[in-house]
Amino acid sequence: MNSLYVLPFWVEVLTAVLLVLSSLFALIGAIGLLRMKDFFQRMHPPALASTLGAWCVALASIIYFSATKSALVLHAWLIPILLAITVPVTTLLLARTGLFRKRMAGDDDVPPEVSEGRHEGK
Repeated sequence: MNSLYVLPFWVEVLTAVLLVLSSLFALIGAIGLLRMKDFFQRMHPPALASTLGAWCVALASIIYFSATKSALVLHAWLIPILLAITVPVTTLLLARTGLFRKRMAGDDDVPPEVSEGRHEGK
């Protein structure tokens, strides 16, 4: 590819819109992180925003590189797929760690620990 290669206008616009949308998701996640008061509330906005932002960047990358190479390029999907798998797992581990720390500190607003034989509603 030489420096004189020109992309179609719709590819440039769609790629730019997806990248701007991705940055808006990151901004919304950062604002949500700052606005929430509790640790457990602060985990939610960045997790969602990073996943949605990664999907937008991957889609923009697929569109751009598919247009420049004149072939469908799908390997960029690997990043958001791995993020979609790992982000919920790390969020769950962070939530359990935060709950454990609150229990060790003796906070009153922590739900009681559930034993093996006890089920909800019984």
